[in-house]
Amino acid sequence: MKSLQGKSIILGITGGIAAYKAAALTSKLTQQGAEVHVIMTASAKQFITELTLQSLSKQRVYSDTFQERDPSSISHIDLADSADLVLIAPATANIIAKMAHGLADDMLSTTLLAATAPVMVAPAMNVHMYQHPAVLSNIDTLYKRGVHFIEPGEGLLACGYVGKGRLEEPEAIVKVVENFFALQNDKKSGPLAGKKVVVTAGGTVERIDPVRYISNDSSGKMGFALARAARAMGAQVTLIAARTDEAPPRDADIELVRVESAQDMYEAVTDRWADCDILIKAAAVADYRPRHSAESKIKKSGDTMTLELVKTTDILESLGKMKDKQFLIGFAAETGNAEYYAKDKLVRKNLDLIVANDVAVEGAGFGTDTNIVSVYDANGLVLDLPLVSKDEVARRVLQLAAERVAGALL
Repeated sequence: MKSLQGKSIILGITGGIAAYKAAALTSKLTQQGAEVHVIMTASAKQFITELTLQSLSKQRVYSDTFQERDPSSISHIDLADSADLVLIAPATANIIAKMAHGLADDMLSTTLLAATAPVMVAPAMNVHMYQHPAVLSNIDTLYKRGVHFIEPGEGLLACGYVGKGRLEEPEAIVKVVENFFALQNDKKSGPLAGKKVVVTAGGTVERIDPVRYISNDSSGKMGFALARAARAMGAQVTLIAARTDEAPPRDADIELVRVESAQDMYEAVTDRWADCDILIKAAAVADYRPRHSAESKIKKSGDTMTLELVKTTDILESLGKMKDKQFLIGFAAETGNAEYYAKDKLVRKNLDLIVANDVAVEGAGFGTDTNIVSVYDANGLVLDLPLVSKDEVARRVLQLAAERVAGALL
């Protein structure tokens, strides 16, 4: 069966030199079984003709809001209502601005306002335009509304510049669309469908004064990978993130809760504990905090400074004591004897699984995109993974959790 069979896709084409790629994109989407309804802006017609796209899609091409050929219906409403996906490729800075601010002055922007289907945008523009604060702000606004973006590629642009801004190739865009629909299916029937999963990520910040703090090297990447994997398996995901080195997943289906200190994280986690099915604590929480945090910057004086630290609340241990129906997973980032410390932590904190890694080993430390882990339960080693991506680690750990949670419900 063709990967996009039965899917109705609105393909919005806007005015840039990359519009020529829309012909191949239309053809490839149609070949995969999609019913492609092309909407062109007036500027797009300066680069490619309606006839070309009509011939490739085998569907009427739209460009004029007022060119209504069927008196019994309104075209932009009918198109919006029947769409499974709205794909804008190429998307200029102009259409992105219109979308962000709700402008509707042509067929495409009017249809976008009426659409309830997911929207996917593939930007294409000059590198400096793509980096302009106004464009970045508009993109961020759309991200927060749940719009999906297909990042432009880097290379030689039509304007002669070399940089980021080139429309992704049609084959790659089709693959993203295919993966999107496959993921939508997984979310409805995946192994964690209906389950509430809470993931913690990043390193907590314990303030010394307004400009100084105690923290650690956790980047948040492992926690972010776990949140993505849980969502892909159908779970309702809450991501509680402290300080991180990169932006969290831009997925409207993942609830993001930002925290700073260990106490903040403890409160955020315990507020959601009673209703969650699986909690994965991948965050690196500070074990100690300053007894006193100064309200203003501490001025330098003398050759030494004494800082008194007090123990923070052990979140995992607290949850282990409160555990009822929840499935609790912890992480043990060590610099030696990882197996011993992980097994000890599993028992002391009443965990169901613990993921151990030696952060001193190349490729398994903080800030990398890869990891080397061993997963233990009360009976010993259950999974040993060599150097793999953190996304693969997340997928395998969530598979284990899904199997065990399902088994507990039988």
